[in-house]
Amino acid sequence: MPEASSKAEYIVGVDLGGTKILAGVFKTPQECIGIAKLSTKPQRGVEAVIERVARCVQDAVDEADLSLKQVAGVGVGAPGAVNSDSGSVIFAPNMEGWKDVPLKKQLEKHLGIPVFVENDCNIAALGVHVTELKSKPRNLVGIFVGTGIGGGIIINGDLYSGFNHTAGEIGHMVLDVSGPKCGCGNKGCFEALASRTAIFQQIKAGIKDGEQTILTEMLGNDLADLRSGDLRKAIRRGDKFVEKIVEGAAEYIGIGIANLVNILGPEVVVVGGGVIEALEDEMMSVIVETAQDYAMPGTMKDVEIIASKLGDSAGITGGAVLARRATK
Repeated sequence: MPEASSKAEYIVGVDLGGTKILAGVFKTPQECIGIAKLSTKPQRGVEAVIERVARCVQDAVDEADLSLKQVAGVGVGAPGAVNSDSGSVIFAPNMEGWKDVPLKKQLEKHLGIPVFVENDCNIAALGVHVTELKSKPRNLVGIFVGTGIGGGIIINGDLYSGFNHTAGEIGHMVLDVSGPKCGCGNKGCFEALASRTAIFQQIKAGIKDGEQTILTEMLGNDLADLRSGDLRKAIRRGDKFVEKIVEGAAEYIGIGIANLVNILGPEVVVVGGGVIEALEDEMMSVIVETAQDYAMPGTMKDVEIIASKLGDSAGITGGAVLARRATK
C-alpha cells in the first residue's frame, strides 16, 4: 500500500455513483474545505471511470489549495457489492462492466496514497451516523434514494457488512415479483419501483400513454434534461400526474422501511439521497405514514424516521470518516 506523508493531515471522501463522482477534502469529518464534481460516464468503460475518480480527487485537492502529499488517505464509496477487505467492487448493477474490479489497487496506482473502499450507501450511513447523529443511535438503517436505491446498516454502533461483505443491498429487496425489471436482473426490486430512474421511467411511460404533465412544457416531450428538482416544481404547480407517481414511490419507500423495521428493529431510519433532498416535503409524510401502516404492531414504537440533512454530502462525509479511521 502507498504510504501517506508524515505531514499528511487531510482526508478525501469520494462518492462514486452511476451518474456523478463527488470528491471532498476534509480537515475533520465535519469540515469540508474543497469539493469537486465530475460526471461518471460509465459507458466509457471501467478504466476511464477510475481515471475520472482520480481526476476528481485531484480537482478537489486543488480546490482546497493543497497537494496530494498532504492527504493521508482517500475513502471511496462505490456502488454495488463491495469487498471492503480487498477494496474490490464485486458487482455494480448500474455500471456496465463493473465485475470484480480492483478499485483500491487501481486508484492507489493513480494517486500514490492509501485508498479505502466500501459500498457507497454503507459509508453514507456511516457519515450520517457519525457527523449528523453524533454516533448516538446504536442501531440505524440508512436508505439512500438516487439513481438507484442503496442502504447501510449500523448494528451495535458498527457498520454491518455481513458474511460476504455485501449486506445492506436494500435496493434489491424484492417488493413486487411481477414488477418492472431491475438492473440486477430480478423483477420488482425496491430500486426498480422507487428510485429516481424508476420515477423517471414511469413518468415517460405515462406521457407515451397520453398523460398530461407540466414537465413537457418545461422540458420538451423527450424530458432529456429531467431532474428531481423539476418534479418538485411540477407538483407545486399542481401537476397531479407527477404527484401521483412521486406519491407511489414514497409508498414503496414506506413499505421497504416497514420490512426493515420488522426485521432489524433499528432506533432510527434515515432516508437520504438526491431524490429525498429535492422532494422531502412531498415524500416524507407519505413515507412515515405508509411505514407505520405496514409495520407489525409494536415494532414501530419510538422508532424515528428522519430525512438526512447531509443531502448529497452524506457519501463524501462517510468516505472521510472511513479514511480517517483507517489511517489513524
